[in-house]
Amino acid sequence: MQYTSLGQTGIQVSRICLGSMTWGQQNTRSEAHQQLDYAIERGVNFVDTAEMYPSPPKPETQGLSETLIGEWFARGNRDKVILASKISGPAVWLPWIRNGNSRFTEKNICKALDASLRRLQTDYIDLYQLHWPDRLTNYFGELGYFHKQDPDATPIHETLLALKKQLDAGKIRAIGLSNETPWGMMQFINAANYHGLPRMASIQNPYNLLNRIFEIGHAEIAHHEDMGLLAYSPMAFGLLSGKYLHGARPENTRMTLFNHFKRYNTPEAEEAIASYQQIASEHNLSMARMSLAYVNSRTFVTSNIIGATSLCQLRENIDSQQVRLPKAVLRKIEKVHRHNANPCP
Repeated sequence: MQYTSLGQTGIQVSRICLGSMTWGQQNTRSEAHQQLDYAIERGVNFVDTAEMYPSPPKPETQGLSETLIGEWFARGNRDKVILASKISGPAVWLPWIRNGNSRFTEKNICKALDASLRRLQTDYIDLYQLHWPDRLTNYFGELGYFHKQDPDATPIHETLLALKKQLDAGKIRAIGLSNETPWGMMQFINAANYHGLPRMASIQNPYNLLNRIFEIGHAEIAHHEDMGLLAYSPMAFGLLSGKYLHGARPENTRMTLFNHFKRYNTPEAEEAIASYQQIASEHNLSMARMSLAYVNSRTFVTSNIIGATSLCQLRENIDSQQVRLPKAVLRKIEKVHRHNANPCP
């Protein structure tokens, strides 16, 4: 397993990060613990979760992913992982989390963090992330920016000050962004520099062969400012495995169980996936390993957050970090990308 420095923190994280979004909904307690045990055996030391998980979010399951990790920690496993979690931002579609008004204020950060620590049965979180922006802006695939005033948005330096208090208290070791824009990245950097406050160590945004938007404005900042990408959805909800091609809907898979997820389910995506499948076949690769290996190869990526609902999938996902894509494969991938760029932003 390869390991990378998390920003300027000195914390070393595995190139593969184990995501927990399915635990407590698609995966049972025993399955989640089996995944954790196997990942640790394979050298994975980085686990990502969120107070909102599992997903799709529901009031009756909220926090279960953290709870299952906490039960695994209770078996004496806490020192085996670098743990990342997230505080939810404001969302009218999550009224059960602080009444949908989860601004990044000192009060809300303290309340959310303490609740996560209780569920996780630990007294610290290694990387605490802001799950999406406090202000009104584009994220979760929204295109066409139209500025809207948001008088209730918490000033960034106030959020950083609140996070600093938690860092000073030892409840968190590092902080990060998620689903943030290039402008947002720079505002957090500038505020930290100007006010002498902690810097964001990472940014967790989507990145995969169908969505390389991060390369346009984020990647240069990530490189120069030591705010590497924690790439989520590297398999585009499983579509880059090829199992959904030509309208197929295998039983008990994510797109079958939750067919309202439309972000990666478009005619343009189908065309691109078919092209990537052909490349993988020509070079005797599984498309899943090829897709993940591509993400692993990007210099601005700190860690690749994989998710699996079975140990078989988890094994293949972890194995991807051993794959080095030949130049011929990379050239063909870029050719497809030029023809059909970012079909699923």
